[in-house]
Amino acid sequence: MIEFAGHTIDLTDPVVLAAMGGGAVVLLILVLLVMAVRAAARSAKSTEPLMQQLGVLGQHVQHLSAGQEQLRGGLQTVSDTQANAQTQVIQTVEARLAAVQQQMQDRLADNAMRSQRALTDMQERMKETLHGSSKQTTTSLTQLQERLASIDKAQDNITKLSGDVLSLQDILSNKQTRGAFGEIQLHDIVSKALPNDSYALQHTLSNGKRADCLIHLPNPPGPIVIDSKFPLEAYEQLRAAKTEWDLKDAVAKMKTAVTKHINDISEKYIIEGETADGALMFLPSEAVYAELHSNFPELVRKGFDARVWIVSPTTCMATLNTMRAILKDARMREQAGAIRKTLKMLHRDVELVVERVGKLDTHFRQAQRDVHEISTAAERAGKRAVKLDNFDFEELSQEDDKILPLTRTEA
Repeated sequence: MIEFAGHTIDLTDPVVLAAMGGGAVVLLILVLLVMAVRAAARSAKSTEPLMQQLGVLGQHVQHLSAGQEQLRGGLQTVSDTQANAQTQVIQTVEARLAAVQQQMQDRLADNAMRSQRALTDMQERMKETLHGSSKQTTTSLTQLQERLASIDKAQDNITKLSGDVLSLQDILSNKQTRGAFGEIQLHDIVSKALPNDSYALQHTLSNGKRADCLIHLPNPPGPIVIDSKFPLEAYEQLRAAKTEWDLKDAVAKMKTAVTKHINDISEKYIIEGETADGALMFLPSEAVYAELHSNFPELVRKGFDARVWIVSPTTCMATLNTMRAILKDARMREQAGAIRKTLKMLHRDVELVVERVGKLDTHFRQAQRDVHEISTAAERAGKRAVKLDNFDFEELSQEDDKILPLTRTEA
């Protein structure tokens, strides 16, 4: 597009291209004319052909001038048409822009009114919300203070509990204190499950070995020993193992320690004729009990073979409840003779009561008869008193023979 003197010329328009081609041809003719004039000066013989050619060229130039005039007229028409179209387009666009601008103004005004109403509603809601939030905030702060007080108490309890945990850790880290802890836990379980006279703590056997707890069961099976000194060092090493080599070493030590402990219990606390043909190995931790049964079943089987039964706090309580039933049944059998003797004495007492009730019934019947005779004598005495009051002596003398004497009945 080229703008020239207020007109826009499109280089892709065929008319414009034709006009440009005509201009180029005119320019070429002028160049040829100049060359021809120069050639005419050089060669006089070629003047006539050149003149003819110039005449022809002049005709062509006239035709080109006419075509150029037509092209100029077409360009003027196109320019006028384009100007008119541009004017119409501008007017249409301006009208549409005015309509759009009016619509935009109307919408903006409507939106402004809606925004104002929404802002007013929002302000009201915000006031209500802030008022309610202030109350909720006050309530929340009060609750927060109460919870903080509870948290402070809980923190104190946690501090105390952490101290207790550290104390427990110190207890479990020392072999002697760990053994005492196991004995205390065993004592607590046994004292809850059995009567006080059915067990003995730290009982010394005939071989000089001291058992942590001896349950006095009747024969069979006889008194049974419970040992609470389990070696936890191997288990702790097993839990702390991080590499494959540490794990294998801990497993080997665990097997060695448990096997030795089983053999020691079997040799020390199973005495023929004095104790039962088995003993209990008490584990103060359910985790160790689960570890043995899940990952070391061969150690449990070794315990069965050595007649050493491994128990945890839970299974120990169940076993002791079974022992309690056995003790109760044995004591019932021991008291069966005394119960029969007491029943015989009770039967003799019942017989004596029956005899005395019979004698008492005889006494009651005799007393009833005496009361009846007393009542008859009193009635007759009343009649005589009436006659005496009326001076009927004759009738009284006639009835003297009928008076019954009062006699004392021997009981």
